[in-house]
Amino acid sequence: MTRALVDRGVSVRAAVHLGRRSTVHESDLVRVVPVDLVSGMGVEAAVAGASAVYHMAPNVDSNEVRMASHIADSAVRQGVSRLVYHSVLHPEDASMPHHLRKAKAETTVRTRLESTTILRPSAYLQNLEREARSGRIEVPYSVDTPFSNVDLDDIAQIAADALLGDEHAGETYDLAGPEELTVREMAGIAADVLGHPVDAVRLPLEEWVADEGSHLVGQARADLVAMFRCYDREGLVGNPTTLRTLLGREPCTWADVLYRPTASPASMDR
Repeated sequence: MTRALVDRGVSVRAAVHLGRRSTVHESDLVRVVPVDLVSGMGVEAAVAGASAVYHMAPNVDSNEVRMASHIADSAVRQGVSRLVYHSVLHPEDASMPHHLRKAKAETTVRTRLESTTILRPSAYLQNLEREARSGRIEVPYSVDTPFSNVDLDDIAQIAADALLGDEHAGETYDLAGPEELTVREMAGIAADVLGHPVDAVRLPLEEWVADEGSHLVGQARADLVAMFRCYDREGLVGNPTTLRTLLGREPCTWADVLYRPTASPASMDR
């Protein structure tokens, strides 16, 4: 997101949680400011003087609605009319609690600022890129359910457009990728593109809970378990028409992402 704005010559104030190391590098156009989105500490100062605000909460955070409230309230007080909220595809899906929190956060920001633009991206292609390059994609859900994963750079382009223009005010956009692929199919494409074998492996959910999941707080772990169970049943798919229309071109495919020389530093789990 920061890179997409800087590439257009826009100055960026990156709000980073207090005490957390930032992955954003400061420059003439980029400044990092510490905030606490839960308490609201520092949010007002971060928003002051901005022409637009982009809000993306930490993944599966139980304080999602409170954070959205602080951001929207500060935007209103500071006279910022252009707010873009980064939500999720199918926020109304009751089988995933963190999706429902995003649905409530959508209502919160729209209630405070009707002109808020809401972006609802699908899962990111970059989530599996590093594993694909290593030769083994391991996930705690079925490797045979379909996903309409989307490229983060495509999302960043649309987000930048929404931040810099008024034509997206008050709109809500479902942003699904151009392909419906299973993890097994993604591994096959990766093998063709990268020129080496790539295995698709289903990790038993209980093993994920005992290993990677053991490092998470209970609520976050429970949210991700619910998400993985949903992915196991039905995957996560959507219609790519809106993404294609907003980009004004064909969206990037899984192969396009893999043909890039290095993994995107913006990769994050969803």
